[in-house]
Amino acid sequence: MAFVLPELPYRYDALEPFFDKQTMEIHHTKHHQTYVNNANNALSELPEELQRLDADQLLGQLDDIPAEKRVVIRNNVGGHANHSLFWKGLKLNTTLHGNLKKAIEQQFSTVDAFIDEFEKAATSRFGSGWAWLILNDENKLQVVSTANQDSPLMGAKYAGVSGFPIIALDVWEHAYYLKYQNRRPDYIKAFWSVVNWDEAEARYNLINAS
Repeated sequence: MAFVLPELPYRYDALEPFFDKQTMEIHHTKHHQTYVNNANNALSELPEELQRLDADQLLGQLDDIPAEKRVVIRNNVGGHANHSLFWKGLKLNTTLHGNLKKAIEQQFSTVDAFIDEFEKAATSRFGSGWAWLILNDENKLQVVSTANQDSPLMGAKYAGVSGFPIIALDVWEHAYYLKYQNRRPDYIKAFWSVVNWDEAEARYNLINAS
Protein backbone atom coordinates (compact mmCIF):
# COMPACT_ATOMS: atom_id res chain seq x y z
CA MET A 1 0.00 0.00 0.00
CA ALA A 2 1.95 3.03 -1.23
CA PHE A 3 1.28 6.30 0.53
CA VAL A 4 0.03 9.27 -1.48
CA LEU A 5 0.18 12.98 -0.75
CA PRO A 6 -3.45 13.90 -0.01
CA GLU A 7 -5.03 16.76 -1.89
CA LEU A 8 -6.03 19.66 0.32
CA PRO A 9 -9.78 20.30 0.51
CA TYR A 10 -9.14 24.03 0.03
CA ARG A 11 -6.83 26.42 -1.84
CA TYR A 12 -3.45 27.32 -0.38
CA ASP A 13 -4.69 30.83 0.33
CA ALA A 14 -7.97 29.70 1.92
CA LEU A 15 -6.75 30.22 5.49
CA GLU A 16 -5.45 33.76 5.00
CA PRO A 17 -4.67 35.90 6.90
CA PHE A 18 -4.03 33.39 9.68
CA PHE A 19 -2.02 30.81 7.73
CA ASP A 20 -0.35 32.29 4.65
CA LYS A 21 -0.45 30.89 1.14
CA GLN A 22 3.31 30.51 0.67
CA THR A 23 3.77 28.57 3.88
CA MET A 24 0.82 26.31 3.16
CA GLU A 25 2.05 25.49 -0.34
CA ILE A 26 5.64 24.78 0.72
CA HIS A 27 4.49 22.87 3.78
CA HIS A 28 2.21 20.63 1.73
CA THR A 29 4.11 20.13 -1.53
CA LYS A 30 7.65 20.04 -0.13
CA HIS A 31 7.69 18.97 3.52
CA HIS A 32 4.76 16.56 3.46
CA GLN A 33 5.75 15.19 0.05
CA THR A 34 9.21 14.39 1.41
CA TYR A 35 7.70 12.37 4.24
CA VAL A 36 5.57 10.47 1.72
CA ASN A 37 8.56 9.74 -0.51
CA ASN A 38 10.77 8.57 2.35
CA ALA A 39 7.96 6.50 3.86
CA ASN A 40 7.32 4.73 0.55
CA ASN A 41 11.01 3.97 0.09
CA ALA A 42 11.15 2.40 3.53
CA LEU A 43 7.81 0.64 3.10
CA SER A 44 9.02 -1.19 -0.01
CA GLU A 45 11.65 -2.97 2.09
CA LEU A 46 9.27 -4.19 4.79
CA PRO A 47 7.68 -7.66 4.93
CA GLU A 48 4.52 -7.91 2.82
CA GLU A 49 2.19 -8.16 5.81
CA LEU A 50 3.46 -4.78 7.03
CA GLN A 51 3.24 -3.21 3.57
CA ARG A 52 -0.50 -3.86 3.62
CA LEU A 53 -1.07 -1.71 6.71
CA ASP A 54 -2.21 1.89 6.53
CA ALA A 55 -0.20 4.67 8.17
CA ASP A 56 -2.10 4.68 11.46
CA GLN A 57 -1.83 0.90 11.76
CA LEU A 58 1.92 0.99 11.14
CA LEU A 59 2.38 3.61 13.83
CA GLY A 60 0.55 1.38 16.29
CA GLN A 61 2.78 -1.58 15.47
CA LEU A 62 6.28 -0.13 15.59
CA ASP A 63 7.52 -3.08 17.63
CA ASP A 64 6.81 -5.27 14.58
CA ILE A 65 8.96 -3.12 12.28
CA PRO A 66 12.47 -4.52 11.72
CA ALA A 67 14.87 -2.62 13.98
CA GLU A 68 16.92 -1.23 11.10
CA LYS A 69 13.79 0.35 9.55
CA ARG A 70 12.00 1.44 12.71
CA VAL A 71 13.43 4.96 12.95
CA VAL A 72 12.77 5.86 9.31
CA ILE A 73 9.22 4.48 9.54
CA ARG A 74 8.60 6.26 12.84
CA ASN A 75 9.78 9.60 11.46
CA ASN A 76 8.33 9.50 7.96
CA VAL A 77 5.13 7.52 8.33
CA GLY A 78 4.60 9.61 11.45
CA GLY A 79 5.15 12.76 9.42
CA HIS A 80 2.72 11.59 6.75
CA ALA A 81 -0.01 10.59 9.22
CA ASN A 82 0.36 13.72 11.34
CA HIS A 83 0.22 16.08 8.39
CA SER A 84 -2.72 14.25 6.80
CA LEU A 85 -4.67 14.81 10.01
CA PHE A 86 -3.44 18.40 10.31
CA TRP A 87 -4.74 19.41 6.85
CA LYS A 88 -8.18 17.94 7.51
CA GLY A 89 -8.32 19.77 10.81
CA LEU A 90 -8.10 23.25 9.26
CA LYS A 91 -11.04 25.35 8.07
CA LEU A 92 -12.31 28.89 8.51
CA ASN A 93 -15.53 29.77 10.30
CA THR A 94 -16.43 26.64 12.23
CA THR A 95 -17.46 26.55 15.88
CA LEU A 96 -16.94 24.15 18.75
CA HIS A 97 -20.20 22.32 19.37
CA GLY A 98 -21.90 19.07 20.20
CA ASN A 99 -20.49 16.19 22.19
CA LEU A 100 -16.93 17.46 21.96
CA LYS A 101 -17.82 20.82 23.49
CA LYS A 102 -19.62 19.07 26.35
CA ALA A 103 -16.66 16.77 26.92
CA ILE A 104 -14.17 19.65 26.89
CA GLU A 105 -16.23 21.56 29.43
CA GLN A 106 -16.53 18.47 31.59
CA GLN A 107 -12.80 17.65 31.45
CA PHE A 108 -11.31 21.16 31.59
CA SER A 109 -14.13 23.09 33.32
CA THR A 110 -14.28 25.72 30.56
CA VAL A 111 -13.34 26.03 26.90
CA ASP A 112 -10.97 28.87 27.82
CA ALA A 113 -9.20 26.63 30.32
CA PHE A 114 -8.75 24.00 27.60
CA ILE A 115 -7.36 26.60 25.19
CA ASP A 116 -4.90 27.82 27.83
CA GLU A 117 -3.66 24.29 28.48
CA PHE A 118 -3.34 23.55 24.77
CA GLU A 119 -1.40 26.77 24.15
CA LYS A 120 0.98 25.97 27.01
CA ALA A 121 1.64 22.51 25.58
CA ALA A 122 2.28 23.95 22.10
CA THR A 123 4.44 26.82 23.32
CA SER A 124 6.55 24.76 25.73
CA ARG A 125 7.35 21.96 23.27
CA PHE A 126 11.12 22.44 22.92
CA GLY A 127 12.33 22.29 19.33
CA SER A 128 10.12 20.55 16.80
CA GLY A 129 6.95 18.64 17.50
CA TRP A 130 3.19 18.67 17.85
CA ALA A 131 0.46 19.66 20.30
CA TRP A 132 -2.60 17.44 20.54
CA LEU A 133 -6.02 17.04 22.02
CA ILE A 134 -6.46 13.28 22.36
CA LEU A 135 -8.89 10.82 23.79
CA ASN A 136 -6.55 8.80 25.97
CA ASP A 137 -6.63 5.11 26.84
CA GLU A 138 -8.88 5.88 29.82
CA ASN A 139 -11.40 7.48 27.43
CA LYS A 140 -10.71 10.96 28.78
CA LEU A 141 -9.75 14.07 26.83
CA GLN A 142 -6.15 15.08 27.41
CA VAL A 143 -3.84 17.80 26.09
CA VAL A 144 -0.37 16.47 25.27
CA SER A 145 2.62 17.23 23.09
CA THR A 146 5.04 14.99 21.24
CA ALA A 147 8.51 15.48 19.80
CA ASN A 148 9.43 15.48 16.13
CA GLN A 149 6.87 13.43 14.13
CA ASP A 150 5.79 11.20 16.99
CA SER A 151 2.08 10.51 17.32
CA PRO A 152 -0.06 9.40 20.26
CA LEU A 153 -0.99 6.45 18.03
CA MET A 154 2.52 5.09 18.63
CA GLY A 155 1.76 4.60 22.31
CA ALA A 156 3.63 5.65 25.42
CA LYS A 157 6.71 3.54 24.65
CA TYR A 158 7.58 5.68 21.63
CA ALA A 159 5.65 8.95 21.95
CA GLY A 160 5.45 9.24 25.73
CA VAL A 161 1.65 9.40 25.46
CA SER A 162 -1.06 7.14 24.09
CA GLY A 163 -4.45 7.91 22.62
CA PHE A 164 -6.62 8.80 19.64
CA PRO A 165 -5.90 12.24 18.13
CA ILE A 166 -8.80 14.70 17.98
CA ILE A 167 -6.92 17.95 17.20
CA ALA A 168 -3.32 18.32 16.00
CA LEU A 169 -1.15 21.43 15.73
CA ASP A 170 2.20 21.33 13.96
CA VAL A 171 4.75 23.41 15.89
CA TRP A 172 7.74 22.71 13.66
CA GLU A 173 9.21 26.01 12.48
CA HIS A 174 8.47 25.15 8.85
CA ALA A 175 4.76 25.45 9.72
CA TYR A 176 4.92 29.12 10.64
CA TYR A 177 8.33 30.76 10.17
CA LEU A 178 7.67 32.64 6.91
CA LYS A 179 4.77 34.55 8.46
CA TYR A 180 5.44 34.51 12.19
CA GLN A 181 9.25 34.15 12.34
CA ASN A 182 10.16 33.32 15.95
CA ARG A 183 6.71 34.25 17.28
CA ARG A 184 5.38 30.76 17.86
CA PRO A 185 2.79 31.98 20.42
CA ASP A 186 1.23 34.24 17.76
CA TYR A 187 0.96 31.29 15.37
CA ILE A 188 -0.61 29.18 18.09
CA LYS A 189 -3.23 31.83 18.83
CA ALA A 190 -3.98 32.15 15.10
CA PHE A 191 -4.67 28.41 15.04
CA TRP A 192 -7.99 28.89 16.85
CA SER A 193 -9.29 30.87 13.88
CA VAL A 194 -8.71 27.94 11.53
CA VAL A 195 -9.55 24.88 13.64
CA ASN A 196 -12.03 22.68 11.80
CA TRP A 197 -14.31 21.98 14.75
CA ASP A 198 -16.63 19.94 12.53
CA GLU A 199 -13.79 17.51 11.83
CA ALA A 200 -12.83 17.41 15.52
CA GLU A 201 -16.43 16.67 16.49
CA ALA A 202 -16.61 13.90 13.90
CA ARG A 203 -13.38 12.30 15.16
CA TYR A 204 -14.57 12.48 18.76
CA ASN A 205 -17.89 10.88 17.88
CA LEU A 206 -16.18 8.21 15.75
CA ILE A 207 -13.97 6.91 18.53
CA ASN A 208 -16.80 6.99 21.04
CA ALA A 209 -19.01 4.98 18.70
CA SER A 210 -16.41 2.26 18.17
